[in-house]
Amino acid sequence: MKRDIARELFRTYRTKFNKIVESTNERSHRDDPEPIGSILDAITVSRDWKRGLAEGNIFTNWRVIVGDEIANHAEPITIFEGQLTIRAESTSWATQLRLLERELLKGIQSESEGALIESLKIIGPTAPSWKRGLRTIRGARGPRDTYG
Repeated sequence: MKRDIARELFRTYRTKFNKIVESTNERSHRDDPEPIGSILDAITVSRDWKRGLAEGNIFTNWRVIVGDEIANHAEPITIFEGQLTIRAESTSWATQLRLLERELLKGIQSESEGALIESLKIIGPTAPSWKRGLRTIRGARGPRDTYG
């Protein structure tokens, strides 16, 4: 079931609005607009989205968090059970990032407050797959069968 953020915002606004009207019994409060930032903050807290938003900010602010040079050669892939997986563009960059893993983890943790990142998994580039494609054969042994 997809969530409709506009509908949730309206419901939150309406219930908050009704509570204000019931508690004060004044018509003047009905016309006062409420800042949307406070409504979004209330939804974030009530739905417990703070951690998810903080983890999402790692992906969007990657260049700011790790710096230009690392961001040009590595990218975050996934976060699963407190482990951030980072893919480097070459094996040499993966090795360098593994050597800097502690400092990199401290930087990520300090820049992304609220995100639960306990460890890093640094992987190199992936090799091409020989198991799919136009000219594959079931039971074949990969490139040993295709090259002479």
